[in-house]
Amino acid sequence: MYEQVSHSLLNQILDEIKPEIRERDLRHFYTRLGANFYVIHQLFHYLYGKREDFKKQMIHLVEVMATRYIQRHISLKQLDSERERDHNWFLSQEWVGMALYADGFADDLQGVEKKLPYLQELGINMLHVMPVMVCPEGASDGGYAVSDFRNVDPRVGNLDAINILSSSARKRGMLLILDMVLNHTSDEHEWVQRARAGEKKYQDYFYIFDNRDVPDMFEETMPEIFPETSPGNFTWDETMQKWVMTVFNHYQWDLNYSNPAVFIEMLDNNLFWANQGADVLRLDAVAFLWKKIGTTCQNEREAHLILQLMKDCCQVTAPGVLFIAEAIVAPVEITKYFGEDAVIAKECEIAYNATYMALLWDAVATKNTQLLRQGIQSLPTKLDRATWLNYLRCHDDIGLGFDDADIVRAGYQPAAHRQFLVDYYTGRYNDSPARGQPFGVNHKTGDARISGSLASLVGLESAIESNDDIAIERSVKVILLMHSMICSFGGIPLLYYGDEIGTLNDRSFLNDENKAGDNRWLQRPKIDWERAERRHQHGTPEQRIFNGLKKMIAARKGIPAFADFNNRELIDVENPHLFVFWRTDPFVPLGSVLVVCNFDDSPQYMELSALGNRGMFEYGNLKDIYSGESPRLFKDQLVVPPFQFYWLTDERPDVGF
Repeated sequence: MYEQVSHSLLNQILDEIKPEIRERDLRHFYTRLGANFYVIHQLFHYLYGKREDFKKQMIHLVEVMATRYIQRHISLKQLDSERERDHNWFLSQEWVGMALYADGFADDLQGVEKKLPYLQELGINMLHVMPVMVCPEGASDGGYAVSDFRNVDPRVGNLDAINILSSSARKRGMLLILDMVLNHTSDEHEWVQRARAGEKKYQDYFYIFDNRDVPDMFEETMPEIFPETSPGNFTWDETMQKWVMTVFNHYQWDLNYSNPAVFIEMLDNNLFWANQGADVLRLDAVAFLWKKIGTTCQNEREAHLILQLMKDCCQVTAPGVLFIAEAIVAPVEITKYFGEDAVIAKECEIAYNATYMALLWDAVATKNTQLLRQGIQSLPTKLDRATWLNYLRCHDDIGLGFDDADIVRAGYQPAAHRQFLVDYYTGRYNDSPARGQPFGVNHKTGDARISGSLASLVGLESAIESNDDIAIERSVKVILLMHSMICSFGGIPLLYYGDEIGTLNDRSFLNDENKAGDNRWLQRPKIDWERAERRHQHGTPEQRIFNGLKKMIAARKGIPAFADFNNRELIDVENPHLFVFWRTDPFVPLGSVLVVCNFDDSPQYMELSALGNRGMFEYGNLKDIYSGESPRLFKDQLVVPPFQFYWLTDERPDVGF
């Protein structure tokens, strides 16, 4: 679209940018800039157009994009072009990820590079290395309190190690995901230090107030993120004698995106890491990017516009790089982080499916899929060219962010049901095998979240302690069942390091005074590689879990119906213990797969007649793609053993499997 004002400004900018940029042959860059500039200008003008320095900031924005394009390696530019031609490449069923801490997984980045064959053995081809940037020794928030956005923390390596890792991963056909913490900095960052020294330029990078008047107005509607350890949203800074907005922790200063210089700085940081070889950038805490009095300061329209602007700018310089939205918000809000376009993701191509994660934990605790079904039905349909990141555990706690209306429709009372889940997963509920701990307890509201490793939460820890083979087998089955759900649902399954061998709660954090007050370190383990070797010993929990996941991942990659094209349909089989859905192959009419999962500890059945006239399974020639076996049938009923899952297709030769 040609628009005179913005294109006139673009011509002026191209005349006024630095000579060392203007004199370069940047044909691909200018083609993309011209195609995207109307939107870039409109968004930048909406956010910052009232400022006197608008044109100056606009010129600086283009210079940053051009400079990073010039610095981008030719191999990455070639990859950009390939991905532009195959623009749906990330929707394929072949992608399977793992998230890990470099030091917890293999001591450092060099160690991670050496362990890539282990990940390949499992079938992982998308590697999320959690924050590697410089952060303080103590007040690090697990790496999310960044004190230098352009350097790797020496405890895990350096920039050379990142480049070696990204290059090695690319040769193996693996994608690299790196974190970009957008909302805040550590209070040891240079910008903070210069703000404390009285430089107004850098004080304007943050929300800083002389007294409590404005902070108190914010506090009227802002929730507390960590009410136990960091109550309130503002911290008194002794050096400046001023109040600073610190939503997450007192040592993390929120960045002020109403200042265009902040946006440009953070865009520049994004492009810097894209040039280090990141295929995907995980944008942390995106829901918090815009602060407004009288609101919760989450999910504001301007936060979405900032992400849209960031995406459009990145498409000019590094169009092959994807964005992940880390927005752990209400179900109705999550899909908005894909963008508002009818088809194409204009903000982030990928978003964490936090709702699905929490619903799966509910189904395991209740052995009932009613809330799971209701929650999925209430989740808005995602855009066509966007996908979910489906996960079970991560470095953070499990939040129970279900919609209250869905809880009521499923037959529960919201507050009581959430309390049941907290009690169940912290072992307070009778007969619960879980060994989690409550996190973020808010004594004002009664809310709480849950910490703990996957294996300990499903009972493997207590089963091993009691030497109960039956309980161990049950826990292994639940672990595989839950992973089958993230591998078949639609989107990219993201495993969490250690879960592939049933790693239990790691309580060593209690010996570190910097970590002892944060029980999320339970699920941030140091991998025991001697224990990992037990994946080769037949019959061990490690072997059964690892081989089960390896088999599952290989099967997933061969099922085109598991690609993410909004090709899922829930099936009501009138059995509250079963969760059943179709995955259809949009390109092969007979390539459908029926996913059936039993969350109960007793056998369940479903009537095949519940499938209706879908033109499949009419001959009863069912085959489970995962096991290669035919499931048990009784008359017109499919029998599903306890904690079993099926990926069913018809054995007729024209199906294509």
